[in-house]
Amino acid sequence: MTDHSGGTEDGEASGILIPLHEARNARLDQPVRFDRRELDQILRLYGRMVAANEWRDYAIDHLTDRAVFSVFRRASEVPLFQIVKDPRLARRQGAFAVIAAGGRILKRGQELSRVLGVFDAKLKLVEA
Repeated sequence: MTDHSGGTEDGEASGILIPLHEARNARLDQPVRFDRRELDQILRLYGRMVAANEWRDYAIDHLTDRAVFSVFRRASEVPLFQIVKDPRLARRQGAFAVIAAGGRILKRGQELSRVLGVFDAKLKLVEA
């Protein structure tokens, strides 16, 4: 039973009580999204790769269980890479993952910046 009077005699509520289970269900119904900081990191990487003529197009999907940033060489192809945010895996393997075109997970972790490090150019020793 919920008391909506809020302690005032004239019946106007100073606050609204919401049952906790309703608040949780409302939050669970929303799709998973990249926040502004995460999207900034992803788009910075995307801009670098477009400048290097590696990537040409992208798509963002906000699903009920995960958010996916897909990268394409051409819009008509399958994605080269997918950057996935899956909050259900946050405590186990890490919420972020980079997945290659074949479905292979290239890197997974708790921090997006470390996961995106898989795209950094690796220096190689060259014998002269």
